[in-house]
Amino acid sequence: MGHGDGQVNVSRGARRRNTVGLLGVALAAGLVLAACSSGSGESNNAQPPQGQANSNREQVAPAAAKPAARITIAPGPGAGDVSPADPITVTVADGTIDTVTLTNPDGKQVAGQLSVDKTSWVTAEALGYGKTYTWAGSAVGLDGKPATISGQFTTVKPKRTVRATVNTGDGGTFGIAMPIAITFDAAVTDKASAQKALKVETSVPTEGAWAWLDDRTVHYRPKTYWQPGTQVNVTAKLYGVRYGNGSFGKEDVTSHFTIGRSQVVQANAQTHRWVIYRDGKLVADYPASYGLDSDPGRVTKSGTHVVMGKAATYFMNNPAYDYENVEVKWAVRISNNGEFAHAAPWSVGQQGKRNVSHGCANLAPANAKAYYDSVLPGDPVEVTGTTQQLSARDGDYYDWAISWDKWLAKSAA
Repeated sequence: MGHGDGQVNVSRGARRRNTVGLLGVALAAGLVLAACSSGSGESNNAQPPQGQANSNREQVAPAAAKPAARITIAPGPGAGDVSPADPITVTVADGTIDTVTLTNPDGKQVAGQLSVDKTSWVTAEALGYGKTYTWAGSAVGLDGKPATISGQFTTVKPKRTVRATVNTGDGGTFGIAMPIAITFDAAVTDKASAQKALKVETSVPTEGAWAWLDDRTVHYRPKTYWQPGTQVNVTAKLYGVRYGNGSFGKEDVTSHFTIGRSQVVQANAQTHRWVIYRDGKLVADYPASYGLDSDPGRVTKSGTHVVMGKAATYFMNNPAYDYENVEVKWAVRISNNGEFAHAAPWSVGQQGKRNVSHGCANLAPANAKAYYDSVLPGDPVEVTGTTQQLSARDGDYYDWAISWDKWLAKSAA
């Protein structure tokens, strides 16, 4: 082998070795660059190999489908024994109401109110007892698709309906002790249900409460006397209310009235006086005669009485004491046990000195007339100085004979 050939052969081997070495260096450099790019957080301008760019981009999720309308009907389809006082509504979530009707068995549509955003509908008139009502209509979901409103329900058929009345005549003016009395014509078993339907609103802040005096009677009175000039609204939404034992409310009852001036009588059986205060000022001080102290059947009852009514002429009857149809003038009833304030010309000589009546407050005719002319139903008469107390045995308006704590205990709330 010649020297030149040998040198050529060495050069080829050297180039081969150099090529491998350079390739290794390049590969090593590439690994270092890649490591620096991914680990250092520093940017570089190296472009990814072709075909690798799409794999490094975020994938875009497909748009979520919009929901269909969800319809809720109350009472639910097929419901029975529904009270007309229960909420009757349609509501739609994830959509709006397009059309809705509720019809009675005669095909008459029930009046209703659609909300401004068209997501709810509620009845605007009372339903009847013992009838089947039918829903019809449609809603549109956020997905743009219609959904049907349908179904039926049946209202309860009561064993009996119970009527209620209120004692405060609409538009009347009453004294500062006037209780609000609601009387039912049958016993109420579910008193809490009935009381929940009762509402009293006043033009000035007034602390007051309802109390059940028996199964048919519930009264409302303030903790202390009404403030003069108070406007009072009574709302008893009793139609459709469950009273228990299959009884339901027959109709709603309302009353609006005004509390007049303050007039309080202080009737003292020991001093034999009938003293009248009007708006806090003494306006009259009359001699009087009250029930005979020595006879338990004739004693005037102590406690706060309430004026219940008046009559220019009244005929007194008391068979137990052998008198009947005795005519009296200027009679003002202060309880249901037979107690009145009235003219008694026959006892003028005893008035201011002795108690000789059968339980009434005897006044001279002129004084009885003056009091009669000034009185309002609901005026208080505060009797003191006798041996017996006003109680439930004495009739309807013994409200102020009950302490406030005991009054609150009679509430069904």
